[in-house]
Amino acid sequence: MSGNKTEQRRKTWTIGELCKEFGVTARALRFYEQKGLLQPERQGWKRLYDARDRQRLQMILRGKKAGFTLAEIRGMLDLYHLREGETEKMEQALAKMRQQLEVLRERRAELDEAIADLARTIEIVEGMLKERRGG
Repeated sequence: MSGNKTEQRRKTWTIGELCKEFGVTARALRFYEQKGLLQPERQGWKRLYDARDRQRLQMILRGKKAGFTLAEIRGMLDLYHLREGETEKMEQALAKMRQQLEVLRERRAELDEAIADLARTIEIVEGMLKERRGG
C-alpha cells in the first residue's frame, strides 16, 4: 500500500506533521486557527488536526498561491457547507475565481515578456563581452 493512502486513512495529524507535509510553519497553522479557518482538537497544549483540517489547509494554501485573500478563501471554504439551493454565494465565488484566473494569466504574460526581454539583453551583453575579449 502506498504511503499516500496510509496518510489519507489517518485520523489525526500533529502540528509538526502538517508543517512538515505542507512546508508551513507552526505559527502559520496557529494563525489559521485563530482566524477560524482550522479547528484542531485540543488535548492540553497539543493540537490534533483531523482529515477535514488537513483538507482545509491544502485548500488555504492553494488559495494563497492563487492570490486570494484569507477572507476570500474563507468564503470559498464556506461553500462546502451551503444548503441545497444556495447558489448565489457559489456564483459569486465562481466569478471571483474566474477574475483571479484572468489576473494570473495577465501576470504570466507579463512575466513571459520580461523573461524574453532579459534573455535578449543577456545575448547582447554576452556578444559585447565576446567582442571585447577578442573572440
